[in-house]
Amino acid sequence: MRHALAILTVLFVVLNVQAETTVWVADKAHSEVKFSVSHMVIAEVTGRFKEFDVTVRQNGDSFTDSEVEAVIKTNSIDTEVERRDNHLRSDDFLNAEKYPTMVFKSTSIEKTGRNTYKINGNLTIRDVTKQVVLEALFRGEIKDGRGNLKRGFKATTIINRFDFGANWNKTVETGGLIAGDDVEITLLMEFNQQK
Repeated sequence: MRHALAILTVLFVVLNVQAETTVWVADKAHSEVKFSVSHMVIAEVTGRFKEFDVTVRQNGDSFTDSEVEAVIKTNSIDTEVERRDNHLRSDDFLNAEKYPTMVFKSTSIEKTGRNTYKINGNLTIRDVTKQVVLEALFRGEIKDGRGNLKRGFKATTIINRFDFGANWNKTVETGGLIAGDDVEITLLMEFNQQK
């Protein structure tokens, strides 16, 4: 009887350890949320969001057992041109006053190569939610000088801004859009493991 109880206790401890969630939080000083969009067909404008929170909750040994959530403040958009930034915050694009955040929540993660993943999830902009796929590259894991565990990821996706109600639509003489419809979003993330 004691032997059986000892085995059950060990199993309970092992299962609890395996079920523990490891939380990773983006180190904002070493992370970026960037975007790029075509301008007048022939060029490209880039920018970033200065305020964001990205969290990964890993529920097992593999990254595929994780949940990813990113919350980005729309008012923090920055293209280094104030007039353009104010236009992007307006109802023509993000309507930052009415919709202060963009949110991504993963639904599943697939391993596609040695260090590559597809992060499937739902992206909400202007209260419109669409399924998107982030192509992610795991850059590695390292301990810093104080023994803190860090991980690096790069993830990209392309969305159509019209799908999310960002409908401003001026054209150039040749017929192309001044601001392109496709927006490439890139997350360069350095995560700190939470203790």
